[in-house]
Amino acid sequence: MQNVQIKVKGMSCAACAARIEKGLNRLPGVEQARVNLAMEQASVDYDPEAVKVNDLVEQIEKLGYSVDAEKVELKIGGMTCAACAARVEKGLSKLPGVERASVNLATETATVEYLPAQVGVDDLIRTVTRTGYTAQRMAAGPPEAGPGAADEELVKKRRLLIFSAVLALPFLVMMVGELLGLALPGWLTASTTQLLLATPVQFYGGYPFYRGAFNSLRGGGANMDVLVALGTSAAYFYSLSAMFFAPHSHGYFEVSAVLITLILLGKFLEALAKGRTSEAIRKLMGLQPKTARVIRGGEELEIPTAEVLVGDLVVVRPGERIPVDGQVREGYSAVDESMLTGESVPVDKQAGDLVAGATINKFGSLKIEATRVGRDTVLAQIIRVVQEAQGSKAPIQRLADVVAGYFVPVVVLIAAATFGTWYLLLDAGNLSRALINATAVLVIACPCAMGLATPTSIMVGTGRGAENGILIRGGEHLERAHKISAVVLDKTGTITRGEPELTDIIPAGGFSGQEAAILGLAARVERLSEHPVAQAVVQGAIKRYPGIELGDPEEFSAIPGKGVAARIEGKGVLIGTARFLMDEGIDTGALQSALDTLEESGKTAVLMAADGQAAAAIGVADTVKEHSAEAVQELKRLGIEVWMITGDNRRTAQAIAREVGIDNVLAEVLPEDKAKEVQRLRDEGKLVAMVGDGINDAPALATADVGIAMGTGTDVAMEAADITLMRGDLRTIATAVRLSQATMKNIKQNLFWAFIYNLIGIPIAAAGLLNPVIAGGAMAMSSVSVVSNALRLKRVKLE
Repeated sequence: MQNVQIKVKGMSCAACAARIEKGLNRLPGVEQARVNLAMEQASVDYDPEAVKVNDLVEQIEKLGYSVDAEKVELKIGGMTCAACAARVEKGLSKLPGVERASVNLATETATVEYLPAQVGVDDLIRTVTRTGYTAQRMAAGPPEAGPGAADEELVKKRRLLIFSAVLALPFLVMMVGELLGLALPGWLTASTTQLLLATPVQFYGGYPFYRGAFNSLRGGGANMDVLVALGTSAAYFYSLSAMFFAPHSHGYFEVSAVLITLILLGKFLEALAKGRTSEAIRKLMGLQPKTARVIRGGEELEIPTAEVLVGDLVVVRPGERIPVDGQVREGYSAVDESMLTGESVPVDKQAGDLVAGATINKFGSLKIEATRVGRDTVLAQIIRVVQEAQGSKAPIQRLADVVAGYFVPVVVLIAAATFGTWYLLLDAGNLSRALINATAVLVIACPCAMGLATPTSIMVGTGRGAENGILIRGGEHLERAHKISAVVLDKTGTITRGEPELTDIIPAGGFSGQEAAILGLAARVERLSEHPVAQAVVQGAIKRYPGIELGDPEEFSAIPGKGVAARIEGKGVLIGTARFLMDEGIDTGALQSALDTLEESGKTAVLMAADGQAAAAIGVADTVKEHSAEAVQELKRLGIEVWMITGDNRRTAQAIAREVGIDNVLAEVLPEDKAKEVQRLRDEGKLVAMVGDGINDAPALATADVGIAMGTGTDVAMEAADITLMRGDLRTIATAVRLSQATMKNIKQNLFWAFIYNLIGIPIAAAGLLNPVIAGGAMAMSSVSVVSNALRLKRVKLE
């Protein structure tokens, strides 16, 4: 029995604590759960064989609360195949207090969510070390471009490959010569020469495999290194013993030396190809300017970008990249934001406008006040999202992970069975043939290809998405997107521009001719509201009557989804929906005709009452985005149902829906009910994507199978959704779906070839139909082929 302390967030009363306690106690394997509201903590006694910490956390989250967990990324060293990744992940997941652990072979990283009260980063590192690998915490500073450990590792692999290739070349000459029946010099075929050539390759070129095998076996597991070390050692030591005890028998020094060289070649090519899968990250990192010009103490100074502080005034000249996020204080220019949005048309910027770091100032000089620096900039956030996505796992990888856990021991058993069958039955007493066939089985088996099949495609897919202004937070979201059957589009700010303008003021009979007074009263009330319609009324009043005075009302209250109520100079003022006014006892009959006219023309209409009398109908129009209709048609062509959801009345909603070609409309939906409507569609069996602004629609985004937030370059809520569209263009929804489809097709191709290669190759090798050298070459190329296939995603057409 173990105990875990879990910090719980979101509890507001004793009922919350009781609900969590009851929910945890219901889980099989939980002996007792106690929840302390004052400490915001759950203490759980549980049987680790029956229930995991992750199950406890999921139960708390299902009940509507969150857990105070921390996340850390570790750089893992020494992994060579999927079996290694599976072993590290299993070891980390078993630790008490570890909520989730995900190990990615392609990026050589482990992402761990853990409860600090139960386990620390040092415990995680010790666990990885015990399993036979190395681990270190990845730097938390701002991401920087430049050569790193991966480049150094590539240099080492190249050096080792060249060393082994030089010594293995005579063996290749000898093998080709024998194949062609050529007479070879005696010194080349002499056992002593072969021993001298093969020994450095075996123990220096093959050292990484011996080291990896030792670490893996010491940790209680087995990986690809074990297979390579066993196979090549069998060939080498058999040849060595034959040289001394049976000098006239055939040796196989060439098998061990050429095998190691071919596998080193495969590992080198694999590392090269894997490096290309993370090009998107390197490109993003390279966008950050190294220096910035700031004005301090009246002087213009050039300093490293990392030293820019919030509040600094930064000078940006024409053609330069903007170093940090900020607000324009002086100047006018056009800024190329294509690195953020994928949109090539520059955006005009003037005093008061926001700009993002790494974007390009095209022609004018700008003075910008720094508002976000370092890891807080939009670029740093994008890099972080892409890095996390590339280090994540897609659910489709689970099968490969399960197989990898058993793969190496099974292959060793098959190799042993092959040796026994040939030596005892098929070619009784022929030790060399039995040994060579067993070696072929050991070296053709490749768990690497299975381990790389999914993560390499995810890395390229998420990188390709970032290049197109589509930020995908994880492999699971990229996988789920290709199954979307229904898309729910929020109207305001998604289908429309979200910048409504005042169009009409239609007074009731008793207020005829008092438009200016009505609008002034409405503007004073709406000035305290943040709703887009309210702001349109205020801006419309200022525009129509520039000298208008907008004092604060004596009283003000907002009723979400209905309207606002205020008192100005003793007068009670109500502004909102017809239903709201009627609920307050106002007769709106005098405004019904005006209301119908506005709504039928697709405008948002609100009614205003003063002193208990219906005063006016106010019309506000929000223009549809340029490409909304085209985007809806693209989604329909992909076989996806398109729905529009809005708080507007049905007639206004239908008018907008007709304009963009949407057939399914959810109108008059209060903000808090949007999530219920999304859930209703899910209950009907649809896989639903919700598209909104990422802030006001957060509950609905969280409820959907895939939450998609619309961004506008500098104004992005990346934490709010599974996918963020940086361009704010609805057409990128279809692009994201096509990217998901292409990535999933690529992953399935990789998995098919990884599995079929082993399923066919191992029996052929066991049947004695494959030379070990050819088997080793095929094994080396299998991983390269998987990574190369993933790189094809860079060329897939998404438009």
